[in-house]
Amino acid sequence: MPRHERALTVAALKFSLIPMFAIMIGAFLAAWRTPGEKQVAVVQHLAAGVVFAAAATEILPQVMHGGSPMATVIGGALGVAVMLGLKSAESRWQGPVALLAAIGLDLAIDGLVLGLAFIAGERAGILLAVALTLEVLFLALTLTIDLAGRYPKAKAIGLTCALALLVPMGALIAQPVALLPPVWITGFLSFGLMALLYLVTEELLVEAHEKPDSPLISAMFFVGFLAILLLEEIMA
Repeated sequence: MPRHERALTVAALKFSLIPMFAIMIGAFLAAWRTPGEKQVAVVQHLAAGVVFAAAATEILPQVMHGGSPMATVIGGALGVAVMLGLKSAESRWQGPVALLAAIGLDLAIDGLVLGLAFIAGERAGILLAVALTLEVLFLALTLTIDLAGRYPKAKAIGLTCALALLVPMGALIAQPVALLPPVWITGFLSFGLMALLYLVTEELLVEAHEKPDSPLISAMFFVGFLAILLLEEIMA
C-alpha cells in the first residue's frame, strides 16, 4: 500500500475511535442521567447541520469532479436503496434483538461512510468524524435507555458499548476502496453522499421535529452548518 493511502487508513481508524468512544460515553450517561427532549432536539439539529455541511463541502465536490456520471448514478442509487431498505427492515423487525441488529447495521454504515470520507481527503474525514460523533452520542443514549427497560442496566450498557466497535470496523472496510481505479472511488463516494443525506433528512431532522420545537432549536441546524464552514476556512 502506498504511503499516502497507508496514512489515510491510519487517520480513518484513529478518528473512527472518536465516535466509538462517544457511543460508550452516551451509554454511561444514559445510565446516570437521561437528557431532556429539548436538549436532544438541539443536538440533533446541530448534528444535522454539521453532517449536511461536511457532505456538501467535502464529499459532493469530489463526486462532481470524479469524471464518471455513470459511477455517480450507480453508487448514488445503491446508497439510496440500502438506506431505504434499512428503514423498511427497521419498521418490520420487533424486539430487542431486531433493534440491536438494525442499529448495529446503521453504525457499521456510519463507519463505512467515515472511511470513504477519508478517501476524499483527510479534512473531509475529520469534519465528518465531528458530525458523526454528535449523531451517535444521542443514538447511544436512546438505545441504552430502551435496553435498560428490558435488561439489567449493566447489560444494557455492555450491549451498547459492544455495538460501538462496528464504527471503526466499518471505517477499516472502506480503506481498500482507496486502491481501486478512480471510477470505483467516485461510485463509493456517491454511495456515501446519499447515505449522509438520508441521515440528515430522514433520521436526524425527522426525529428532532418529533420533540418540542422553537425557532432557537431550529436555528441550531444553521449554527452547525456555519460552524463547519468556519472550520473549513480555518483549516484551509
